[in-house]
Amino acid sequence: EETAAETDARAADGEEDTSEEMAAVPEGALVIARQGMFSSGGTVTEPVEGEFDETTNWLDLTRAGNTAHVDHANVLYQIPANDNGNPIVYLHGYGQSRMGWMTTPDGREGWSDIFLKNGHSAFLVDQPRRGEAGSTAAMTADNIDTWSEDSKEYMPGDQAWYTHFRIGRVAPERYEGSQFPEGEEAQNQFFRQMTPDTGMTSDMGGYFDNDVVAQALASTVDEVYERSGKDSILVTHSQGGGPGWTAAKYTDHIAAIVAIEPGGAPSSDSEDYQTVLEKKIPITMYFGDYIDNGDTAIQATGMWQGMRQACYDFADAYTKAGGNCTVVDLPKEGITGNDHFMFQDLNNDVIQEHIENWIQENVEA
Repeated sequence: EETAAETDARAADGEEDTSEEMAAVPEGALVIARQGMFSSGGTVTEPVEGEFDETTNWLDLTRAGNTAHVDHANVLYQIPANDNGNPIVYLHGYGQSRMGWMTTPDGREGWSDIFLKNGHSAFLVDQPRRGEAGSTAAMTADNIDTWSEDSKEYMPGDQAWYTHFRIGRVAPERYEGSQFPEGEEAQNQFFRQMTPDTGMTSDMGGYFDNDVVAQALASTVDEVYERSGKDSILVTHSQGGGPGWTAAKYTDHIAAIVAIEPGGAPSSDSEDYQTVLEKKIPITMYFGDYIDNGDTAIQATGMWQGMRQACYDFADAYTKAGGNCTVVDLPKEGITGNDHFMFQDLNNDVIQEHIENWIQENVEA
């Protein structure tokens, strides 16, 4: 019989319990051997001019002598009992957080749970300058953790994003044959998973710094390697596709990239393209419905067609150069009704299985 010390030693070596307790687990149950959270990457600001006075502490609004730890990723990880050696690092898209991978608007299993059941450990990233419940009517200057003279009004956008994401022409209607969860509560939950960027990048004139996110993502991939000895499969979505390509500049431990409706792909003369090609990273990209058959009167229809074409151009150049890349147009596979959030749609398990088959054929554990 194994002693407690032997059990602890086996756990420290990464071996999982195979005792009778595991045999009693119901079929289809999700069994997590270990889970936790960590921060990855980021920088530390230079101290504010002056000397820190511990007697006044946070009441000193000049913040003299204070530094700030900023621009890191926050990562929730889960290791399944049946770990298969292919960890997945998930990066969300614009206005989203890791929540989108973990559940659906109508409360079904998200992709992270489904892939966990298939043995893929999950490392779920909240990118720098993003949080799971950050939406507010106004970002105020009137508290001790906001060091600014001006507040910023939060721009409403429920209807705009609903249309842009190809769920329906105008909320709450859905396109014919839509796989998006139906009902008022599902729509409410979807809108409430939206969350804003909180950082400003004056050099770009916007609230998203691709390189900052890419470096934090690469740091996460390196942390996974340190913990497991395994390279990671990147699963990215939408705006997260950009940092997914760029992260390859900062890490040698990307096993594959699965990009869900990325906002385009690097041109063949770009550094990002050359890097993923040199590192021989297998890539697949997935696109849903209502693109070829989208309403041309809606501005976003042409944009989606253009972004998908950029991915086809990437795949063509990549494969001709000896790389491994496919673009999966789901309607051409007989899988219809999917919007920009195919991992939350009613048939998310069907698409997950399609990706799992690709992983089995293209990625070594």
